[in-house]
This record gives sequence, structure tokens and C-alpha cells, in this order.
Amino acid sequence: MLSIEVQRAPTLKSKPATEGLGFGKYFTDHMFRMDYSPERGWHQARILPHGPLGLDPGASVFHYAQAVFDGSKVFRGKDGLLRAFRITDHCKRLASSAERLSMTPVPHELAREAIEALVKVDADWVPNAPATSLYVRPVVIASEAFLGVRPSDKYLFYVILSPVGSYFSGGAEPVRIWVEQSYTRAAAGGLGGAKAAANYAAGLKASVEAKKRGYAQVLWLDAVEHRYIEEVGTMNLFLRIGDEIVTPPLEGTFLPGITRESALTLLRDWGMKVSERKLSIDELREAQRKGELREVFGTGTAAVISPVGALGFADGELRIGDGKVGEVSQRLYDTLTGIQYGTVPDKHGWMSVIK
Repeated sequence: MLSIEVQRAPTLKSKPATEGLGFGKYFTDHMFRMDYSPERGWHQARILPHGPLGLDPGASVFHYAQAVFDGSKVFRGKDGLLRAFRITDHCKRLASSAERLSMTPVPHELAREAIEALVKVDADWVPNAPATSLYVRPVVIASEAFLGVRPSDKYLFYVILSPVGSYFSGGAEPVRIWVEQSYTRAAAGGLGGAKAAANYAAGLKASVEAKKRGYAQVLWLDAVEHRYIEEVGTMNLFLRIGDEIVTPPLEGTFLPGITRESALTLLRDWGMKVSERKLSIDELREAQRKGELREVFGTGTAAVISPVGALGFADGELRIGDGKVGEVSQRLYDTLTGIQYGTVPDKHGWMSVIK
């Protein structure tokens, strides 16, 4: 159990209006911080005012990119209770991401304790309007100052909080996605299965170019043939072809999404045919040509469920269904958000009340 020193901010910020929250624009009054060294292990756990980290310019995170993070959410229900969604699973994924980058992981029990302690201090920041929540961002970075390619001996674990609204400006309305057939985000054997900062840097150029074309996100294909579907931007992808729900299998090239796993569980609870298998662009095009491509949607912590209305290619655009939110997408969104806000029974024990 952590012994956490709490230093409260002398001046508190004004809370932003819920209708203008957006995503990741505002930060709460406090942050959590803890350090690691081989001699002392994880030590000096403290909550302090949100502010600069004060790292040495030689800190290896700046040179060798040992940086991992995760993202979860805390919701304020109509009953006023604060509920965290699958927080232990998020903390375990943070640890596995760190291990992939040869970093010393934060034990998931300590990470969870740190997050809950910080949320309690900044509980007033959890918004109560529909489709809002408190986004939790735990981060581990290499903090040792040296030049030379090797794993760092010292690390910094910190947690920051951000009140958020919808990830996409259009809310749950279908988005347009660009199918990327030139750039590669991750290859087999690489970092794709870890939530490493480098993964996101690798995707920025393609994302910027897609937005210039008028698309919200990028659909990534496999690194070898640029033929098989992998993931959408920061989300896992699902397709409804006829009566089958298809999602690409976890093979280490993209993140094992916690919302993805939750969606799979619900779909199977409902008796739907679900397949985790490879799916090529050719099969997708053929399904659309036959009128069998009924829905496409992404799943992720930030957006929960994001319906896709169109896929853009260099030779034109492929429309999905009737351009509206599909029935499976809507049902998943309603069920998951209902569980998160405490209005739908939590049959799988995904929610944790933070008292």
C-alpha cells in the first residue's frame, strides 16, 4: 500500500463549461508523481499541483523514447457516485507496455491506488453532463540523464486528469475514414501491441494528410502487403458483414483494446456471430458491392463506439450502409455507456466505485 504525500494547490482553477470541454484541452488542479531507482524501487509517492516535470535535458526519454502511457475514464452517475471503467485492466496494460520497452513496470496495484487517490483529491472535476467524463492518463517515462543506447535505470510515473466531452466533434455521428495504403504504423515484432508514445508519432503524418482530405481518422493496413485491415487511428475496428461481426485478430501489431474486449463480450452475450479473423480490403470491397457490408465501427476508451459512414481510397469513396448509425453500433454504445454511468446492470463487474 502506498504512503502518499498530498500537497494541495494554493489556488484552484476555474472549471470549464461542460458544453465546451472537447477532449484533452483542460487539466485538473493536481497530479500524481512517483520515482523509481534500482536502490529504492518505486518511492516518494506524492500528489502535488499540476505543473512542469523538471527533467534534465539528457533524460533518456528525449533521446531513446522509453515512454508508455494508458488511458481510462471515471464517470459520474446520476446517483452521484464516481465509477472507474476496468481500471485494473488498464493498469495491467500499462505494466505490459512498459515491459515491452524494457522499462521497470509500475505494479498494477500501485498504479490503481495512485489513480484512485488522485481522483479523490480532484473529484470536483468529474463532470456530470451527458457524454462527459474524467479522462485518466497514467504515464511512465525514462528519467535517467545519459547518452548511450540502453534501458534507463531510473523512471518517473505520473498521472494527470482531464475532464472531457466527446472525442469527435460530431459526437456519435458516423465519421469518414481514410484507408492508408502507403504509410505503415507498426509491423509484426514491433511496438504495435504496446501503448508506446512512439506508435503515435509514427502515425501522425498520415493522420495529418487524411484530415487535409476531409477524413477524421486513418484506417491502417498490414505492413507487408498493405492489404489486411488492422485498426483505425486510436481505435480497434469492427465490421458487420451480413450477420457476422468481424474484427482483426490480436497478433501484436496493434493495441489489445479494453473497449474492444468489452464489445466482444457483449456481442457474444447477445448470441451474435463474432469472428476474430483477418479481413482484406478486397473482401471489404466485395461485401460492399454485394450490399452485405452493413456496419463499420471503431471501439476505444476515448470515443467508446465510433460509427464509420465512409471509407476513402485514392480511387474514390466507399459508403457504409445508409450513412446512419447502425443498430449494433448503437446498441453497443448505449449498453457500454449505460454500464459506465450506472444506468445499466454491470453483469461483468467492470465498474469500480471510487468513494
